[in-house]
Amino acid sequence: MKNLSPVSGIHSVRAALKFGSEGVTELWLERSRHDRRLAEVTALARQAGVNIRQMERAELDTAAAGTNHQGVLAWVRVPAARSEAELTALLDRLEQPPFLLLLDEITDPHNLGACLRTAEAVGVQAVIAPRDNAVGLTPVVCKVASGAAETLPYFQVTNLVRVMDDLKARGIWLTGTAGEAESELYQVDFTGAIGLVMGSEGSGLRRLTRDHCDRLVRLPMCGQVESLNVSVAAGVCLYEALRQRRAN
Repeated sequence: MKNLSPVSGIHSVRAALKFGSEGVTELWLERSRHDRRLAEVTALARQAGVNIRQMERAELDTAAAGTNHQGVLAWVRVPAARSEAELTALLDRLEQPPFLLLLDEITDPHNLGACLRTAEAVGVQAVIAPRDNAVGLTPVVCKVASGAAETLPYFQVTNLVRVMDDLKARGIWLTGTAGEAESELYQVDFTGAIGLVMGSEGSGLRRLTRDHCDRLVRLPMCGQVESLNVSVAAGVCLYEALRQRRAN
């Protein structure tokens, strides 16, 4: 289906129907399966006015492309990235200290999707990325994000460094990650108005992006590997920030 992304699995489909039902165009249910959890998803779809189709398992298997669909799949419109002007409007109306994620030239859709999923889970209010040399909200991103791409605002900006300067002018403290940083992740304060800045899969933060961070931190590495996948590293950092913010 053109411009649509399949979201599969009971948990992911339920989230899409609860928090982004306006983007769900159709719900597919496995014809031979009847149980309470599918009945709950069906009720949510009917409440949202979503078209429901009974399908054969093989059709769900094909659309889900190998994922465990659990007998249910939703077709969701691929959302559009938001603009810099919309970012300004969001920041102006925030009633809580900003908690932001900045992604510098992430090109792998699986990594972006995983970052969006974790960011939404911990309460990040916006994810910001450059427009050039970075993946957008593709069907693969939306599939991996499991509903987060429809609910978490994702902004693509022309000049990430300029936006970083604007964020700093608002009193938002920007923390970048770098393997050579002196401070470890667990030694810094992530309460208050913050933005976590993560670099690309291969080279990490660009020099100019790094120079515009207020501070740099590194993740402690006790084994032989030199670095973590960017989505894993983002998850570690975001949950440390959440831990501190809940304790504060």
